[in-house]
Amino acid sequence: MHATTILMVRKGGRVVVGGDGQVSLGQTIVKGNARKVRRLAKGAVIGGFAGATADAFTLFERLEAKLEQYPGQLTRACVELTKDWRTDRYLRRLEAMMVVADKEVSLLLSGSGDVLEPESGVMAIGSGGNYALAAARALEDTDLDAEAIVRKAMAIAAEICVYTNGNLVIEALDQG
Repeated sequence: MHATTILMVRKGGRVVVGGDGQVSLGQTIVKGNARKVRRLAKGAVIGGFAGATADAFTLFERLEAKLEQYPGQLTRACVELTKDWRTDRYLRRLEAMMVVADKEVSLLLSGSGDVLEPESGVMAIGSGGNYALAAARALEDTDLDAEAIVRKAMAIAAEICVYTNGNLVIEALDQG
């Protein structure tokens, strides 16, 4: 997936998701302040997306419906969403990836049926995802808190990836 970087860090009783604001069409930047990270389920879940914007909004809507169907069960809602994503003729064509988190679990969702929980407290998606992931893993064992790690790692990714900028949207949840 091109044209974005989304990073999630879980550390010190908090989960933080950050995303850049750049939207690109080919080699042209068309917007610099898009909001690719948002709250779902009345603020109890944070999600970030990489990929086609309309596809991501469709997936956010579907996930919101699954969260209403399975309240307080993020993993179950995500599994049900990815089942639909793989089997539904319309959804199967959506080109996006998502990271979602609540107070207890962090997950990566893909159209190939993946519902993955990271081994460590860090995961990233998008064209700059690997840069942000590497930077965040290097910072994980420092005294920085989760939000500081997200900010620093995203700044590093923005310096390297031409599809990532420094206009960040950051959302956080305290673990309960």
